[in-house]
Amino acid sequence: MHVFLTGGTGFVGRALAQRLRRDGHSVAVWSRSPSSVAGVLGPEIEATGGGDDALRAAVARADAVVNLAGANLFEGRWTVQRKRDLVESRVGLTRRLVHAMAAVERQPAALVSASAVGYYGDRGAEVLDEESPPGGDFLAGLCRDWEDAALRAGDLGVRVATFRIGIVLDPEGGALAKMLPIFRAGLGGRLGGGRQWMSWIHRRDLVELLATAVADDRFRGPFNAVAPAPVTNRELTAALARAVGRAAPFAVPAGALRLGLGEAAGALLASQRVVPGRLCGLEWPFAFPRLDGALAAVLSGERRPATDLRFGRRR
Repeated sequence: MHVFLTGGTGFVGRALAQRLRRDGHSVAVWSRSPSSVAGVLGPEIEATGGGDDALRAAVARADAVVNLAGANLFEGRWTVQRKRDLVESRVGLTRRLVHAMAAVERQPAALVSASAVGYYGDRGAEVLDEESPPGGDFLAGLCRDWEDAALRAGDLGVRVATFRIGIVLDPEGGALAKMLPIFRAGLGGRLGGGRQWMSWIHRRDLVELLATAVADDRFRGPFNAVAPAPVTNRELTAALARAVGRAAPFAVPAGALRLGLGEAAGALLASQRVVPGRLCGLEWPFAFPRLDGALAAVLSGERRPATDLRFGRRR
């Protein structure tokens, strides 16, 4: 298959692009700076970019599209302009992708599109599966509109799967890359009271999910891309401290987070006890279902063989 990938130079996209290549697919990555892609992903990955004409040309060649693009939520406070940028980088680009699909003669067979567990808002200890309604804050609305934009491709006969992604664990990027130096210095601690639930997934499990969904017809509609054992922030703090062999005696008061980050602090303090209901229904074989094992693998550099869900065998 020929896969067209947005967000391909992000830390999830980089791993997915290489995985798709190992599976024998050709990959084209959409980038604002196509000339830089080879340095990040290697010369075997095609790079493209430009306006709507270039986007239509890229979509017309694709057998499947994977949409992971989105500006970093925590680069600055959520001003009115920053919120517009966050919406445009997710909802706006997704709409452009679907418009491009509508404008070409041959649509891709599948659109696999990112979303986030922020879809559910701040829900306390409520257990949340894919049937749970969205929250009412800015981030929940952003995720809802992001998914709705992707699902429009279904009107064109495209199979659409959206993945509500939790905290992605890998030392190469995301939250863990920022947390590890702090915890290794013995300065780690919980956020606020630490009672908020946090749903997470090892990057390898997430990449396996996305790569499988490209060609597997069972993936339609929303899926919670999280491990089956969510933890509280207090538990995450303790597990990471154990993993690096240091104490984590501190706490960042909720007021200090709100003072520093403004409205964006809500994304760190919100409680989302999200479970992978639909993946459990598919008996999805998580390589890292528990936090301690995932952190041990992350810190040791362990790489387990991936499981092929379609055939139930190791590769």
